[in-house]
Amino acid sequence: MSDYKSAIVTGSSRGIGAVTAQLLAEQGLGVVINYRSKAPRANKIVAAIEDKGGRAVAVGADLTSAEGPAALVDAAVENYGSLDVLVLNASGGMETNMGENYALRLNRDAQLAMLQAALPKLSEGGRVVFVTSHQAHFINEVSTMDAYDAVAKSKRAGEDALREMIPQLAEKNISLVVVSGDMIEGTITATLLNRMEPGAIDARREAAGKLYSVEEFGAEVAKMVFAEVESGHTELVGGAGDFLKASGQ
Repeated sequence: MSDYKSAIVTGSSRGIGAVTAQLLAEQGLGVVINYRSKAPRANKIVAAIEDKGGRAVAVGADLTSAEGPAALVDAAVENYGSLDVLVLNASGGMETNMGENYALRLNRDAQLAMLQAALPKLSEGGRVVFVTSHQAHFINEVSTMDAYDAVAKSKRAGEDALREMIPQLAEKNISLVVVSGDMIEGTITATLLNRMEPGAIDARREAAGKLYSVEEFGAEVAKMVFAEVESGHTELVGGAGDFLKASGQ
């Protein structure tokens, strides 16, 4: 068991976020489950956690709105008395109905706003985990599929903005860890990309040797909440060899 008492996991009503939240609850953390519009799905995750003796609360919050991040922070403090962990998992940008610059608003601006809202309440020695993809993490050195380019660039911009806050986080001994994964089998993004560019998943699987499932990658994200690593550490999950080679690392 860790010393951490509570965590916010953004975008946790399904997929990687839901897996991560459930694993953190199993470690004894009270978890804030965040959803944008699908309350029944979020409530199902809360019920699954409570069935196992864990603690969770579902909070509807659009991270791109002015009040969304604050609502999540308030929920953590009100329900669990503290905020110790922030997992920035929510991302998107391939939607076609969310207005102009949505990828940048969600993947950069909202990530920064979430951390800035959380920082005054984050406990001394807390941890922030930012979830990204190899395609985004390495986008400045390695090009990606046209369909994913804007998302990748916006996620990298988000990562850079968060990294700029490392000195500020250090004042409270809060560490930032970046978890980067390859295409994840079964995610909406991977499915959409494969639909737009047939064979994309098979090509990545061949290049990487293996693609992680949602459950496997969620477990890696949860693990990095507790890992003893330096602030600013990047955990590359899955085959990043071709990215490292192409970027000259």
